[in-house]
Amino acid sequence: SMFNRVHMVSMLLLLSISIALVPIHTLYSENEKPVIVCTTSVLASIVRDLVGDRAIVEVIASPSICPAHYDVKPSDIDKVRRASLILSHGIEPWIEDIVKASGSSAPIVVVKGPWNTPRFLKDRYVAIAEALEKYLGIDVGDRLDKCLKAIDEVSEWLKNFAKENGFEDTPVVVMQWQKGYVSFLGFKIVAVYGPPEKVTPSLYQKVVENATKNGALLVIDNLQSGTELGKKIAKEIGGIEVALTNFPETAPGLNNMTEVMKYNAKLLAQALYFANLKNSSIKIGQLYEEIVSAEQEARLWKYAFIFSAIINIVLIISIAVLVVKLRKR
Repeated sequence: SMFNRVHMVSMLLLLSISIALVPIHTLYSENEKPVIVCTTSVLASIVRDLVGDRAIVEVIASPSICPAHYDVKPSDIDKVRRASLILSHGIEPWIEDIVKASGSSAPIVVVKGPWNTPRFLKDRYVAIAEALEKYLGIDVGDRLDKCLKAIDEVSEWLKNFAKENGFEDTPVVVMQWQKGYVSFLGFKIVAVYGPPEKVTPSLYQKVVENATKNGALLVIDNLQSGTELGKKIAKEIGGIEVALTNFPETAPGLNNMTEVMKYNAKLLAQALYFANLKNSSIKIGQLYEEIVSAEQEARLWKYAFIFSAIINIVLIISIAVLVVKLRKR
C-alpha cells in the first residue's frame, strides 16, 4: 500500500542519514584533542616536546616577565575553561583564582622545582610525562627517551663550551634564579642577590664588597626579574652585566630549555670576552702609566747626572785655577 511504501522510504532515509552520520561522529571523536593549559612557556615547551600534535597546548604567562608577577587577562579564563589538564610550577599566586572563575574541573598538576640545569630539566620532563599518562592516558615513553638523550647531549656540549671559553673559576656575581645554571658551568660565584624588591641597602653593600674583594668580572642578571640592579652593581664594581633568560620563546629559535641553555652560554662567553678585553685595556693603561712614570724618573736621573757632572767640571776648573794662582805666588 501507499502507506507501507512511504513508511519504507522514510525508514531507508533515516537509516541512510544515520549511516552517513556515524563516520562524521567517529571522525570528530578521533580529532578531538585534549587541551593542556600551562602557566609558563617552560611547561608548554616540555609538553610540546612530549606530545607533539596529539594535544592542544595553551600558555598563560608571557615568557618575558616573572610568572609570580603576571597580571591575569579575561582570555586566560577562557583558556582554563577549555582545559583537560592544567600544569603549574606552584609559584603562580593567580592560578587558583583563574580556575575558580572559569568553573573548570580539570586536574591541576604542580610541577615543582628548578629547570635551568640539565639534571633538573630531566626531572621536569619525567614529572610531566607521568602526568600526561596518568590524567590523559597519553603514552609519551618513546618521546621522553629521545628528550632525555637530547638533554644529556646538550649537557656535554655545555661542559665543552665552558672549557673552551674559560668559564671555570671565573669570579662572578649572580642573580639567585640563575645560580644553579651558572654554578653548573663552573663559574666561581662570589656574591648572590635576590629579586630586586628584596635587596636592602645593606645587602646591596655586602654584594658590592664581596664582588670587589674577589675581582668579579661579570654580573649575571635574570631577564625576567629586571636588569636595573645588575647594571648598577656592574657599574660600581667595574664589571660587565649580562642578562640570561629563564624561559623559552624570549628570542627567535628558543623553543625549549635546551636551546635556552645554549643561548645563555653564548651570551656569557660574549660578556666574558668583553670583560677580559676591558681588563686588558686597564692593564695596558696601567703599564703605559708605569712606563711613562719610569721614563720621567729616568729623565730626572739623566738631568741630575748632567747637572752633577757640570757642577763637578766647574769645581775641577775652579780648583785648577786656584792651584795655578797658588803656584804663581
